[in-house]
Amino acid sequence: MTTDLIDLRAARTADCEALAGIHNEAWLGAYRGVLHGVDLQKMVSRRGTGWWRGALARGVNIKILSIAEIPAGYATYGPCRLRNTGMSGEIYELYLKPEYQGLGFGRTLFDSVRETLAAKSMPSVAVQVLSDNLPARAFYKALGGRLTARSWYRIGGERLELSVYAWPQVSS
Repeated sequence: MTTDLIDLRAARTADCEALAGIHNEAWLGAYRGVLHGVDLQKMVSRRGTGWWRGALARGVNIKILSIAEIPAGYATYGPCRLRNTGMSGEIYELYLKPEYQGLGFGRTLFDSVRETLAAKSMPSVAVQVLSDNLPARAFYKALGGRLTARSWYRIGGERLELSVYAWPQVSS
């Protein structure tokens, strides 16, 4: 038994059901009213337990955050896919269940992933977020992210703006 309140570790196959639940709750909380209902439900339904098993089998880097042994959030990350940003690493997703938001756990997960990326020779980090997701934009700005670019994403025939935030290097 652990006595630690917060546990940050690489996700395992046994976590797939929890990852699907976190994704479902976080997406419905973050994107209801931003994405059309049908499009949002399609996006959420694609990320069931099987999808997460496949992601782990493909070697996707997934860090899970547990609070008192309850899975509360996750992040996916790896090499930066965004051209012309000059960043070496990217946090592809960072989500917490709604009841764990606003309590500092997101910062803890973000900082842990940045340290992991830096240890893998990716000291600079980029994140993309839907521009209409104002809470997420405020979160990344509060973490010191600089808005460096905008891009676009298409969902269900709708073109949505993305904001790109960057952290040139992990501070010492």
